[in-house]
Amino acid sequence: MNNFRENIIVVKDLVKKFGSFVANDHLTFEVKKGEIFGFLGANGAGKTTAIRILCGLSYPTSGEVMVGGYNIYTQREKIKRNIGYMSQKFSLYDDLTVFENIRFYAGIYGLSKKEILERSTILLEKLDLTDSRNKFIRDLPQGWKQKLAFSVAIIHNPAIVFLDEPTGGVDPITRRQFWNQIYEAARLGITVFVTTHYMDEAEYCDRVTIMVDGKIVALDTPPALKEKYGCTNMNEVFLKLARSKTETVNNNLS
Repeated sequence: MNNFRENIIVVKDLVKKFGSFVANDHLTFEVKKGEIFGFLGANGAGKTTAIRILCGLSYPTSGEVMVGGYNIYTQREKIKRNIGYMSQKFSLYDDLTVFENIRFYAGIYGLSKKEILERSTILLEKLDLTDSRNKFIRDLPQGWKQKLAFSVAIIHNPAIVFLDEPTGGVDPITRRQFWNQIYEAARLGITVFVTTHYMDEAEYCDRVTIMVDGKIVALDTPPALKEKYGCTNMNEVFLKLARSKTETVNNNLS
């Protein structure tokens, strides 16, 4: 377990509505500096909506949100400069080469030409991609794409990196290798905020929150949650919580 210090993300009563639909229903939680924080839930639970708000890409309907010490309502640009982001749906440009992708994203994150050259050289050597620097992304194996996408997301040494279902659609071995990268980033002091619907990945987090239908229904360490709900793994915990929520709705309708 890391030596956590101050809270780097603070969320109080976050609400996000789309018309009459409530995507995020009074979310309240804190993420500590240097923590691997899992934001778990099934597809449609409201994870991506919340992460877009935390990244400064969308405004909440109401509530208080601080990311890296910056206010989500008035300091969104400062938030964007101090975070990294990676998603499963879109991370790299297939029609650009390995080096072109690195240069492009490093430029977006505000690195100078000298910094881009220095860090791209180090990154290519670290990933053993120096000889593949001029290959198109579409020609790389999925595992290498994952490693490169994550490395590009933290090339500017952000305080926080947001990972929005980054392991969706990849095999278990690649997923485990990807998590080794996450551990390394956390050891370097980067806070990792990861959303996923793979409950086994919860075991790799310092703490997790579980969302069901836009609400946080549990928040604690994986061992504490398993003990609390009498389960042997996090998948059982999630199924018990999701089933409980469904039963409550059905009882209210009957």
